Amino acid sequence: MRGVPGQDCAQPGEDRINGSWARAMLQADAIGALETGGGTRVAVLSTGVDRGQPQLGDRVLAGDDTVDNAGTADQDCTGTGTQVAGVISGLRNGGDSDAAGLAPGAVILPVRVMPDDPAGSEPTPGTLTRGILTAVQQNADVVVVAAPVYRDDPDLKSAVATAVAQGTVIVAAVGDLGSRDDGNPDPYPASYPGVIGVGAVDQNGQIAPASQFGEYVDLVAPGVAVPALQTGRGLVETSGTAVAAGFVGAAAALLRAREPRLPPAEVARRLIATASPAPTGPAFGAGVVNPYAALTARVVDTEARRLPALEAAPLPDDTAELRRRAIAISSAVVAAVLVVGLLLAAAAFRRSRRQWRPGLAVRPKSPPEPLEPGPPVMLLDTPPPEPARRP
Repeated sequence: MRGVPGQDCAQPGEDRINGSWARAMLQADAIGALETGGGTRVAVLSTGVDRGQPQLGDRVLAGDDTVDNAGTADQDCTGTGTQVAGVISGLRNGGDSDAAGLAPGAVILPVRVMPDDPAGSEPTPGTLTRGILTAVQQNADVVVVAAPVYRDDPDLKSAVATAVAQGTVIVAAVGDLGSRDDGNPDPYPASYPGVIGVGAVDQNGQIAPASQFGEYVDLVAPGVAVPALQTGRGLVETSGTAVAAGFVGAAAALLRAREPRLPPAEVARRLIATASPAPTGPAFGAGVVNPYAALTARVVDTEARRLPALEAAPLPDDTAELRRRAIAISSAVVAAVLVVGLLLAAAAFRRSRRQWRPGLAVRPKSPPEPLEPGPPVMLLDTPPPEPARRP
């Protein structure tokens, strides 16, 4: 059953939400000291934006309704457009700073491209085409497309090309049909050249379950349980690639505020070159948008430079090579022979030393001892006289 716009609107949000992981991830407090996005105009193509939301102040323009082709878009019964506008340009004062936007100085141009129906609605190629051209005519610096269509349309493609040619940055949500059951159809205008396609991640840097994936994803941004402004008043936690596209749109506005003449292609190049690393894959693009790095880093020209040509080394002369090899082989053989000879000589020397033993002197021979002892010899007795010899 279709809801009744203006009667079955979204309920007011909470008075406070404790902490915003999205602002912490994107270093929002540090960004505020560098740039606020003042002087820029960001068109939000969605369900409209609630001009009466206290934290949006008086920076919401009347806008245009491209669904009925009549009236303004500064009311938002559903709340989606107000949530996207809040992460872009929500103020700190008059409310909770955890839901303040990254570019609080930017002015919001609301463009309604889908029925403001609480029961749910989608844009059409026709409403998106008219919405983009309306934003260009009203001098938007950045266009944030919160919801895609899933049909390639030549008029929509032409509108994107016109906007980019006139210097408008186009940021588009890649959609929330990335689950296996939904089939991950190609989203438009995110799939068109010159458009920055945005997916959603959670506080752990993991891709949101429904965030779509493909070559059309250029960047990812917080898009799960993100504190945002609720239509009417208060705060609400919201999820989806729409709010993620809002963060990237705010980053583009910051760059445009810093350098107003920066072309759309250069804005995209800087955002992509300075993205924080994320897991590789078709759902993450270049990584998580990093507005602080985009404002402070110096992106050098990455265009390839031609190196001087190198001459091939001359081939070696065959005759000289053969002669060199022959000398080397001969030298090796001679050296081997010398080594073998030295080894053999050393072995023989060691063997001869092992056969030598020190000699002992020959024991002198002594006469045998008599068997019977002789008469005792009296050393002090006078020997008997010798008998006289006969003449």
